Amino acid sequence: MAIDPSASIHPSAVVESGANIAAGCQIGPFCHVGPEVTLHEGVVLKSHAVVTGLTEIGAETVIFPFANIGDIPQDLKYAGEKTQLIVGKRNRIREGVTMNTGTDGGGGITRVGDDNLFMTGAHVGHDAIVGNHVVVANQSAIAGHCIIEDGVIIGGLSGIHQFVRIGRGAIIGAVTMVTNDVIPYGLVQGPRGALDGLNLVGLKRRGVAKEDITELRAAYQALAQGEGAFQERARRLSEEAPNSQYVRDVVDFVLKGSDRSFLTPG
Repeated sequence: MAIDPSASIHPSAVVESGANIAAGCQIGPFCHVGPEVTLHEGVVLKSHAVVTGLTEIGAETVIFPFANIGDIPQDLKYAGEKTQLIVGKRNRIREGVTMNTGTDGGGGITRVGDDNLFMTGAHVGHDAIVGNHVVVANQSAIAGHCIIEDGVIIGGLSGIHQFVRIGRGAIIGAVTMVTNDVIPYGLVQGPRGALDGLNLVGLKRRGVAKEDITELRAAYQALAQGEGAFQERARRLSEEAPNSQYVRDVVDFVLKGSDRSFLTPG
Protein backbone atom coordinates (compact mmCIF):
# COMPACT_ATOMS: atom_id res chain seq x y z
CA MET A 1 0.00 0.00 0.00
CA ALA A 2 1.26 3.48 -0.90
CA ILE A 3 -0.43 6.38 0.88
CA ASP A 4 1.04 9.84 0.39
CA PRO A 5 1.66 11.58 3.74
CA SER A 6 -0.42 14.57 2.62
CA ALA A 7 -3.55 12.46 2.10
CA SER A 8 -6.32 12.89 4.66
CA ILE A 9 -8.09 9.68 5.71
CA HIS A 10 -10.85 9.69 8.31
CA PRO A 11 -10.31 7.15 11.11
CA SER A 12 -13.59 5.37 10.28
CA ALA A 13 -12.66 4.83 6.61
CA VAL A 14 -11.36 1.45 5.43
CA VAL A 15 -8.42 1.61 3.00
CA GLU A 16 -7.35 -1.93 2.16
CA SER A 17 -3.73 -2.95 1.86
CA GLY A 18 -2.52 -2.49 -1.72
CA ALA A 19 -4.44 0.69 -2.51
CA ASN A 20 -2.49 3.67 -3.89
CA ILE A 21 -3.52 7.06 -2.52
CA ALA A 22 -1.80 10.09 -4.04
CA ALA A 23 -1.01 13.51 -2.63
CA GLY A 24 -3.86 15.68 -1.45
CA CYS A 25 -6.54 12.99 -1.49
CA GLN A 26 -9.34 13.24 1.04
CA ILE A 27 -11.17 10.11 2.18
CA GLY A 28 -14.17 10.86 4.36
CA PRO A 29 -15.99 8.97 7.11
CA PHE A 30 -17.06 5.38 6.47
CA CYS A 31 -15.60 5.21 2.96
CA HIS A 32 -14.25 1.92 1.62
CA VAL A 33 -11.29 1.80 -0.78
CA GLY A 34 -10.39 -1.60 -2.23
CA PRO A 35 -6.90 -3.14 -2.49
CA GLU A 36 -6.52 -2.56 -6.26
CA VAL A 37 -7.71 1.04 -6.33
CA THR A 38 -5.56 3.99 -7.41
CA LEU A 39 -6.63 7.50 -6.44
CA HIS A 40 -4.66 10.22 -8.20
CA GLU A 41 -3.81 13.66 -6.81
CA GLY A 42 -6.57 15.56 -5.07
CA VAL A 43 -9.33 12.97 -5.34
CA VAL A 44 -12.08 13.51 -2.77
CA LEU A 45 -14.28 10.72 -1.44
CA LYS A 46 -17.11 12.09 0.64
CA SER A 47 -18.63 10.01 3.43
CA HIS A 48 -19.82 6.46 2.67
CA ALA A 49 -18.38 6.36 -0.88
CA VAL A 50 -17.14 2.97 -2.10
CA VAL A 51 -14.35 2.56 -4.66
CA THR A 52 -13.42 -1.04 -5.34
CA GLY A 53 -12.16 -3.41 -8.04
CA LEU A 54 -9.24 -2.70 -10.36
CA THR A 55 -10.17 0.96 -10.54
CA GLU A 56 -8.26 4.16 -11.29
CA ILE A 57 -9.71 7.58 -10.40
CA GLY A 58 -8.21 10.65 -12.08
CA ALA A 59 -6.97 13.76 -10.34
CA GLU A 60 -9.41 16.13 -8.63
CA THR A 61 -12.41 13.89 -9.16
CA VAL A 62 -14.99 14.17 -6.39
CA ILE A 63 -17.14 11.17 -5.43
CA PHE A 64 -20.20 11.88 -3.29
CA PRO A 65 -21.88 9.74 -0.59
CA PHE A 66 -23.15 6.25 -1.37
CA ALA A 67 -21.65 6.10 -4.86
CA ASN A 68 -20.35 2.62 -5.72
CA ILE A 69 -17.50 2.84 -8.21
CA GLY A 70 -15.66 -0.15 -9.69
CA ASP A 71 -17.82 -3.05 -8.60
CA ILE A 72 -18.33 -6.10 -10.82
CA PRO A 73 -20.41 -5.82 -14.01
CA GLN A 74 -24.12 -6.57 -14.01
CA ASP A 75 -23.68 -9.27 -16.63
CA LEU A 76 -24.65 -12.90 -16.07
CA LYS A 77 -21.76 -14.00 -18.28
CA TYR A 78 -19.23 -12.43 -15.93
CA ALA A 79 -17.20 -15.20 -14.28
CA GLY A 80 -14.83 -13.28 -12.04
CA GLU A 81 -12.24 -12.34 -14.65
CA LYS A 82 -9.93 -9.41 -13.91
CA THR A 83 -11.37 -6.32 -15.58
CA GLN A 84 -10.94 -2.61 -15.06
CA LEU A 85 -12.57 0.81 -14.64
CA ILE A 86 -10.64 3.96 -15.56
CA VAL A 87 -12.14 7.33 -14.61
CA GLY A 88 -10.50 10.54 -15.75
CA LYS A 89 -9.85 13.93 -14.17
CA ARG A 90 -12.14 16.48 -12.54
CA ASN A 91 -15.30 14.39 -12.68
CA ARG A 92 -18.20 15.06 -10.33
CA ILE A 93 -19.81 11.76 -9.36
CA ARG A 94 -22.87 12.48 -7.26
CA GLU A 95 -24.80 10.51 -4.67
CA GLY A 96 -25.70 6.91 -5.47
CA VAL A 97 -23.91 6.76 -8.83
CA THR A 98 -22.74 3.31 -9.96
CA MET A 99 -19.95 2.54 -12.43
CA ASN A 100 -18.93 -1.05 -13.22
CA THR A 101 -15.73 -2.60 -14.48
CA GLY A 102 -15.60 -4.21 -17.94
CA THR A 103 -16.01 -7.77 -19.15
CA ASP A 104 -13.71 -10.01 -21.17
CA GLY A 105 -16.24 -10.06 -23.99
CA GLY A 106 -16.33 -6.26 -24.19
CA GLY A 107 -12.61 -5.55 -24.03
CA GLY A 108 -12.22 -5.63 -20.28
CA ILE A 109 -12.24 -1.87 -19.57
CA THR A 110 -14.92 0.68 -18.80
CA ARG A 111 -13.60 4.19 -19.54
CA VAL A 112 -14.84 7.58 -18.38
CA GLY A 113 -13.13 10.76 -19.59
CA ASP A 114 -12.57 14.16 -17.99
CA ASP A 115 -14.78 16.96 -16.66
CA ASN A 116 -18.04 15.02 -16.60
CA LEU A 117 -21.02 15.37 -14.27
CA PHE A 118 -22.91 12.26 -13.21
CA MET A 119 -25.94 13.32 -11.21
CA THR A 120 -27.69 11.39 -8.46
CA GLY A 121 -28.32 7.73 -9.23
CA ALA A 122 -26.74 7.68 -12.69
CA HIS A 123 -25.27 4.39 -13.94
CA VAL A 124 -22.39 3.58 -16.29
CA GLY A 125 -22.45 -0.07 -17.38
CA HIS A 126 -19.63 -2.46 -18.22
CA ASP A 127 -17.36 -1.74 -21.20
CA ALA A 128 -18.99 1.64 -21.83
CA ILE A 129 -16.84 4.50 -23.12
CA VAL A 130 -17.81 7.98 -21.97
CA GLY A 131 -15.98 11.01 -23.38
CA ASN A 132 -15.33 14.44 -21.89
CA HIS A 133 -17.71 17.20 -20.73
CA VAL A 134 -20.67 14.80 -20.61
CA VAL A 135 -23.66 15.40 -18.33
CA VAL A 136 -25.76 12.42 -17.22
CA ALA A 137 -28.76 13.66 -15.25
CA ASN A 138 -30.50 12.06 -12.30
CA GLN A 139 -31.39 8.36 -12.41
CA SER A 140 -30.29 7.86 -16.03
CA ALA A 141 -28.55 4.67 -17.12
CA ILE A 142 -25.91 3.97 -19.76
CA ALA A 143 -25.95 0.25 -20.56
CA GLY A 144 -23.00 -1.97 -21.38
CA HIS A 145 -20.84 -1.41 -24.47
CA CYS A 146 -22.25 2.08 -25.19
CA ILE A 147 -20.13 4.91 -26.57
CA ILE A 148 -21.00 8.41 -25.40
CA GLU A 149 -18.95 11.02 -27.22
CA ASP A 150 -17.79 14.44 -25.94
CA GLY A 151 -20.28 17.07 -24.89
CA VAL A 152 -23.36 14.84 -24.74
CA ILE A 153 -26.19 15.69 -22.34
CA ILE A 154 -28.51 12.89 -21.18
CA GLY A 155 -31.69 14.07 -19.45
CA GLY A 156 -33.06 12.63 -16.25
CA LEU A 157 -34.75 9.22 -16.03
CA SER A 158 -33.44 8.24 -19.46
CA GLY A 159 -31.97 4.94 -20.62
CA ILE A 160 -29.35 4.20 -23.27
CA HIS A 161 -29.62 0.68 -24.73
CA GLN A 162 -26.52 -1.50 -24.85
CA PHE A 163 -24.19 -1.02 -27.85
CA VAL A 164 -25.73 2.37 -28.71
CA ARG A 165 -23.43 5.22 -29.79
CA ILE A 166 -24.34 8.83 -29.09
CA GLY A 167 -22.41 11.33 -31.19
CA ARG A 168 -20.65 14.40 -29.83
CA GLY A 169 -22.77 17.35 -28.79
CA ALA A 170 -26.07 15.46 -28.89
CA ILE A 171 -28.79 16.00 -26.30
CA ILE A 172 -31.21 13.39 -25.01
CA GLY A 173 -34.42 14.70 -23.45
CA ALA A 174 -35.69 13.56 -20.07
CA VAL A 175 -37.60 10.28 -19.71
CA THR A 176 -36.34 8.96 -23.04
CA MET A 177 -35.36 5.44 -24.07
CA VAL A 178 -32.66 5.47 -26.75
CA THR A 179 -32.41 2.20 -28.66
CA ASN A 180 -30.45 3.25 -31.77
CA ASP A 181 -27.40 5.42 -32.53
CA VAL A 182 -27.76 9.20 -32.34
CA ILE A 183 -25.93 11.43 -34.83
CA PRO A 184 -23.60 14.16 -33.51
CA TYR A 185 -25.45 17.32 -32.47
CA GLY A 186 -28.78 15.51 -32.65
CA LEU A 187 -31.80 16.23 -30.46
CA VAL A 188 -33.66 13.15 -29.23
CA GLN A 189 -36.85 13.19 -27.18
CA GLY A 190 -40.01 11.24 -26.49
CA PRO A 191 -40.62 8.05 -24.48
CA ARG A 192 -39.27 5.89 -27.33
CA GLY A 193 -36.55 8.26 -28.43
CA ALA A 194 -37.01 9.91 -31.82
CA LEU A 195 -34.53 12.14 -33.62
CA ASP A 196 -36.33 15.46 -33.55
CA GLY A 197 -33.83 17.91 -34.98
CA LEU A 198 -30.49 19.36 -33.95
CA ASN A 199 -29.18 20.56 -30.60
CA LEU A 200 -29.21 24.16 -31.80
CA VAL A 201 -29.27 25.61 -28.29
CA GLY A 202 -26.13 23.69 -27.38
CA LEU A 203 -24.37 24.72 -30.57
CA LYS A 204 -25.16 28.39 -29.99
CA ARG A 205 -24.06 28.21 -26.36
CA ARG A 206 -20.70 26.84 -27.50
CA GLY A 207 -20.30 29.79 -29.84
CA VAL A 208 -20.46 27.78 -33.07
CA ALA A 209 -20.38 30.10 -36.09
CA LYS A 210 -23.66 30.83 -37.87
CA GLU A 211 -22.19 29.52 -41.11
CA ASP A 212 -21.49 26.14 -39.50
CA ILE A 213 -24.98 25.97 -38.04
CA THR A 214 -26.50 26.82 -41.42
CA GLU A 215 -24.48 24.07 -43.14
CA LEU A 216 -25.36 21.60 -40.40
CA ARG A 217 -29.07 22.35 -40.77
CA ALA A 218 -28.84 21.88 -44.53
CA ALA A 219 -27.05 18.56 -44.03
CA TYR A 220 -29.74 17.45 -41.59
CA GLN A 221 -32.40 18.21 -44.18
CA ALA A 222 -30.48 16.26 -46.80
CA LEU A 223 -30.32 13.27 -44.43
CA ALA A 224 -34.02 13.61 -43.66
CA GLN A 225 -35.42 14.08 -47.14
CA GLY A 226 -32.91 12.83 -49.68
CA GLU A 227 -33.31 9.77 -51.87
CA GLY A 228 -32.08 6.34 -50.86
CA ALA A 229 -31.29 4.81 -47.50
CA PHE A 230 -29.93 6.85 -44.60
CA GLN A 231 -26.32 5.80 -45.10
CA GLU A 232 -26.56 6.41 -48.86
CA ARG A 233 -27.61 10.00 -48.13
CA ALA A 234 -24.67 10.38 -45.75
CA ARG A 235 -22.32 9.00 -48.40
CA ARG A 236 -23.53 11.59 -50.90
CA LEU A 237 -22.91 14.32 -48.33
CA SER A 238 -19.40 12.98 -47.84
CA GLU A 239 -18.71 13.03 -51.56
CA GLU A 240 -19.63 16.72 -51.62
CA ALA A 241 -16.63 17.34 -49.27
CA PRO A 242 -18.42 19.63 -46.82
CA ASN A 243 -16.50 22.65 -45.56
CA SER A 244 -17.97 22.47 -42.07
CA GLN A 245 -16.23 20.23 -39.52
CA TYR A 246 -19.61 19.79 -37.85
CA VAL A 247 -21.09 18.29 -41.01
CA ARG A 248 -18.04 16.07 -41.38
CA ASP A 249 -18.54 14.89 -37.80
CA VAL A 250 -22.06 13.74 -38.68
CA VAL A 251 -21.08 12.10 -41.95
CA ASP A 252 -18.10 10.26 -40.47
CA PHE A 253 -20.22 9.02 -37.57
CA VAL A 254 -22.87 7.58 -39.88
CA LEU A 255 -20.41 6.00 -42.29
CA LYS A 256 -18.64 4.13 -39.48
CA GLY A 257 -21.62 1.80 -39.39
CA SER A 258 -23.72 0.81 -36.45
CA ASP A 259 -24.42 -2.18 -34.24
CA ARG A 260 -27.85 -0.78 -33.45
CA SER A 261 -28.85 1.09 -36.66
CA PHE A 262 -29.61 4.81 -36.41
CA LEU A 263 -32.32 7.08 -35.18
CA THR A 264 -33.22 8.81 -38.43
CA PRO A 265 -34.88 12.18 -39.00
CA GLY A 266 -38.65 12.06 -39.13
